[in-house]
Amino acid sequence: MDDQRAGSAVRALRVRRAWTQADLATEAHCSRATVSRMESGHIDAMTLGGIRRIAAALGARASVDLQWRSGELARLLDQRHAAMQDQLARRLARAPGWQFVAEASFSVYGERGSIDLLAWHAERRALLVIELKSELVDLQDLLAALDRKRRLAPVVARDRGWRPSVVATWVVLEESHGNRRRVAMHQAVLRHAYPADARTMNRWLARPDTSVAGLSFLTIVRPVNARRTMAPLRRAAPCRR
Repeated sequence: MDDQRAGSAVRALRVRRAWTQADLATEAHCSRATVSRMESGHIDAMTLGGIRRIAAALGARASVDLQWRSGELARLLDQRHAAMQDQLARRLARAPGWQFVAEASFSVYGERGSIDLLAWHAERRALLVIELKSELVDLQDLLAALDRKRRLAPVVARDRGWRPSVVATWVVLEESHGNRRRVAMHQAVLRHAYPADARTMNRWLARPDTSVAGLSFLTIVRPVNARRTMAPLRRAAPCRR
């Protein structure tokens, strides 16, 4: 995040709304001094939650962009995503009656994107949209993206001759302390959006009769002696206080 640019953007959006700094502070539930510090680019002492509240009050979204070794971070994340995709593909290949497409791209009504894994069970006419995340960074982005993919999935499926009567979604996160912490922070929202756990989703794969939405964790298993095995998919543990 560029501190000065972020501060200038906040000020520009505030002025566009004809708000004073006090107005913005009221909307963001913070002090006017905090807004002033943000607009001046002095945000190193601010919490990320505070920055996001100010951005949200202006109808914007604040995100953190990590840079590492000139592009190597993107390649590292791609490798982890690819490993997750490979393990889930192996799981689907072992499940009776399922076929799948990896990176099912679409361009529907001007909306473009791709579905990490799009799986089809012909006998049950069940369609499964799988979203893989090595890092859960933005909850709202996840919810919006998966909602859009679920809505467009039947159209994408029809292009392949699949006409579903059941559409399900499955969010699979890489097993990590950071991802578990973020899931615990947003447990109420995620449990409402994706109530099925890993055990439920595994049972559903055997008999996909109804629409479900699930979330689970996946431990990436590295090759050992040129052989790879599936790691168990696990549900996030309830947040204990």
